[in-house]
Amino acid sequence: MNGVRSERLRLSRDAWRLVAGQGVRAAGYGFTAVLLGALLAARGFTSVQAGAVLTALIAGTAVASLAVGRFGDRFGRRRSYAVFFGGIAAAGVVVAAGAPLWVLLVVALTGTLSTDVVDNGPATTLEQAMLAAEDAGTAAVYGRYNAVGSAAGALGSLAVVLPGLGPHGGAGAVHAWLFLVLVPVGITGMVLAGCLSPAVEDRGAGLPEPVTRARARLGPSRPVVRRLAGLFALDAAGGGLVTTGFLSFYFTERYHVSVAALGWLFFAVSVVQAVSVALAPLLSRRFGLVATMVGTHLPSNVLLAAVAFAPTFGVAALLLLARTTLSQMDVPTRQALVMTVVTPDERTAAAAVTNASRYTVRPAGPLVAGLVQQLALGAPLVVAGAVKGGYDLALWGWAHRLGLTTRPGPPGPGAAAVASVTASTGEPP
Repeated sequence: MNGVRSERLRLSRDAWRLVAGQGVRAAGYGFTAVLLGALLAARGFTSVQAGAVLTALIAGTAVASLAVGRFGDRFGRRRSYAVFFGGIAAAGVVVAAGAPLWVLLVVALTGTLSTDVVDNGPATTLEQAMLAAEDAGTAAVYGRYNAVGSAAGALGSLAVVLPGLGPHGGAGAVHAWLFLVLVPVGITGMVLAGCLSPAVEDRGAGLPEPVTRARARLGPSRPVVRRLAGLFALDAAGGGLVTTGFLSFYFTERYHVSVAALGWLFFAVSVVQAVSVALAPLLSRRFGLVATMVGTHLPSNVLLAAVAFAPTFGVAALLLLARTTLSQMDVPTRQALVMTVVTPDERTAAAAVTNASRYTVRPAGPLVAGLVQQLALGAPLVVAGAVKGGYDLALWGWAHRLGLTTRPGPPGPGAAAVASVTASTGEPP
């Protein structure tokens, strides 16, 4: 038994290449995501124009994820992965060249840029599906995958404070050429994609076109995936109220902290995230995927709401860091759960739908947060904690009815999991 567990924790060359792809992409996005807003301001974009670009970025992530889910297996996972990284390099060149607004909007809709340090877009969809060939039943591989991404993203964010790179001299000091950092990121990703073995491809990639097209869609797992997508969208809706941009605004308005203090705080948050996702597999092996998700995420949302009542910035920062130690443990476990309750043929489509569902609701988050702040400056923190807490309770109730909370591990891979889920209710969940 111990021998089997050790084998599961030993990643293959393909898995390490995918982890490396996540890491190099997160480092690039960690750098550019911090600079993007300042760059738009430096170019004289109005708040409406900047909002349009940011909204297009989020929408592009969702659209590109769904496109990958629909066509990725037919086109080839490795080929799709390489094309996406090529798109990252091209996007970096376009932004660095000072493209006009309409061009930026087009690039944003491709999903190759990100507003987040660690993205959940088309590349993540492909990586999630390809890593499932390594270990779809536990969160071990996803724990390492997300830990590397968070750590690399933290380093990318920290690079912004280096002399001559970040906005130390005001908005005008932000240079578009800094986005050329995405060119080596894209090239490295393309090389890694070319080194992947055929083992990461969908087993039906060589079947006739009608059969391949059918396999690209969700089949017996459709009801389960739709329910999970709805739950994940609820969680993302709460998270959209308290984005990094909102927290920066809130801390500045309430505690009048400096940009440098915020930079170090969010660097620390990224480091804590890396540790958190690395520890999640240890808990999931002991308590199960769903129990780990809810048992850590629910108290983290109580801490999130408590930030609104912190009397000083120091207390608020400690509460935010404490919240982060728990809030990210559901990331690798969530990814493992999705890969567990679907058949192997549906993994790419399931990853695409569940990832895209989290982005379809996020564009409204900043607007809603601004409206809620008319009640109180910290009101979005309380509302977000309540919404995300409701997601936790709803997920637990649904999983409990299906018997997914009564076993120490996942219900079993692929079709066996779907059969277990549907048989436990007698009807589609």
